[in-house]
Amino acid sequence: MSIVRGSVLVTGATGGVGNAIARAFSSRGASLVLTGRRVDALGSLARELGGRAIACDLSDRHEVDRLLSEAGEVDVLVANAGLPASGRLTELTEEQIDRMLEVNLRAPIALARGLAPAMVARRRGHMVFISSQSGKAAQPASSVYSATKFGLRGFALALRADLRPHGVGVSVVLPGFIRDAGMFADAGISLPSYVGTRSPEDVAAAVIRAIERNRAEIDVAPPPVRLGAAFASIAPQAAETASRWMGNERIASRLAEGQRDKR
Repeated sequence: MSIVRGSVLVTGATGGVGNAIARAFSSRGASLVLTGRRVDALGSLARELGGRAIACDLSDRHEVDRLLSEAGEVDVLVANAGLPASGRLTELTEEQIDRMLEVNLRAPIALARGLAPAMVARRRGHMVFISSQSGKAAQPASSVYSATKFGLRGFALALRADLRPHGVGVSVVLPGFIRDAGMFADAGISLPSYVGTRSPEDVAAAVIRAIERNRAEIDVAPPPVRLGAAFASIAPQAAETASRWMGNERIASRLAEGQRDKR
């Protein structure tokens, strides 16, 4: 049996991208364990897809432990949950920073640590971590967000090397600008016409492809965005100058303001 039809744990299942990921696995006959903080939406989605709902606040370490104990045997982990974590460092409280780090970085690591031993013992399993193009190229007003997404990408790629000899796959998926869901849609920001977008369904398809082909990394962004991220990784100072010239600081400030209530 294909592993995508096994037991799949999806975090952040009630968001637009998480919803699309859950539906992609459901259409392939997976046994779903869905988690999120919005209890009503989570229960409704689980009933529709025939899965189990486990409400969980990933910023609470005890809640993460409970999720691991209640999830049971898991063949596939999709660590999708994340906070926008936008805003300049000096505008954030220590409590907000801690929460961003817990949800975006520590919780995925803790879930991987909790699930890996059983996957290794079975010599079967796959973990997918949803990072971001911000895991390759930093943007203004997103220092903590970039820290979590760079960190998650690095963790996933290193973990892949550790688990490969044991038959367990690890992939990282890096979305760019997602229309109809995610940070920019939630903040009501209209991107410039030259900036291409992808859909939540595109991210879901990339997750399935990453598992079926055991891909280390998949970008979900138009070519110009991918090229920009690649350029930033090798010439960060020049990329920063280009970013200012293109007005990215104004967009980033509007995003931080639009996401202020989600910190």
